[in-house]
Amino acid sequence: MNKKVNGKSELEFPTLSRRSLRPSYDAERFGEIAEKFARFIGTARFLVYMTFVVITWVLWNLIMPPSLRFDEYPFIFLTLMLSLQASYAAPLILLAQNRQADRDRVQFQEDRLRDERTQADAEYLTREIAALRAQVNQVATRDFVRGEVAELLEELIKELRTKDLGKNS
Repeated sequence: MNKKVNGKSELEFPTLSRRSLRPSYDAERFGEIAEKFARFIGTARFLVYMTFVVITWVLWNLIMPPSLRFDEYPFIFLTLMLSLQASYAAPLILLAQNRQADRDRVQFQEDRLRDERTQADAEYLTREIAALRAQVNQVATRDFVRGEVAELLEELIKELRTKDLGKNS
């Protein structure tokens, strides 16, 4: 049962949030940033930028005086920086791919449901058309009535001629 505090239910008071040592973040916003980053990494612009940075880095550390060089040959620091960039890029790309897969799955389910509704509608309309055709076959059409009237008219003309021939003889 609910406890009473000063004569009121504890549900009438908001609970205080507990502090945590774990960092908090908005997963949706983080995913959006990861997708933007993954899209950027997959462009020619990124490759040009990275090529420019690497070439500049190598040339700086080969051409500049020793006092200004910060990464001597074999460029261990450059290797470390590229490895660090790759170690962050890979999980961010996977996160972006997972989000896209989730969107694709939802889209597939929506498409499947829409296809099922379309198929059900088509089957319903097919049944309705079949029922209408069955009813139309039972109803006298204009051409059928004209044909029947023409036949009756011919029969009447024949009868009248036979009566006229019988009277004239």
